[in-house]
Amino acid sequence: MKLSKKAEYALRAVLAMARAPETTTFAIQDIATSEHIPLKFLEQILLMLKNGGLLRSKRGVGGGYQFQKLPSRITLGEVITLIDGAFMPIPCAAGDASTCECGIPGGCGLGQTLGMLRDQVNAWLNTTTLAHVLEREKRDSVTFEI
Repeated sequence: MKLSKKAEYALRAVLAMARAPETTTFAIQDIATSEHIPLKFLEQILLMLKNGGLLRSKRGVGGGYQFQKLPSRITLGEVITLIDGAFMPIPCAAGDASTCECGIPGGCGLGQTLGMLRDQVNAWLNTTTLAHVLEREKRDSVTFEI
């Protein structure tokens, strides 16, 4: 499984926003510059996240984007699904024989096995929040000086 560049940029953008106080309003240009994301691409991404209910926009002077819900309640799965759609390794992993090219009723063993992988990946993505990622950043950046 490889995330699209769009999904990676979406995750980087919301994580950059999550590092700031919750009520901060973010100008698109600031996020694009700090995260090295092409501005036009970021505009599309943030609009998708807004339409998906994760962000809200504020017009006018001092306008930009804010979180619609707390970063501690936003999962990686929500962001990725809004951008890339549901994780599906192969069509017959859905367990629907009509989508399986092998024609085996109930799906083939490969489809069933990769369906289990899909379930495990989705379970992890849907329980891992932006706050979990930021906590890992804090843990990994601890340094000691003597």
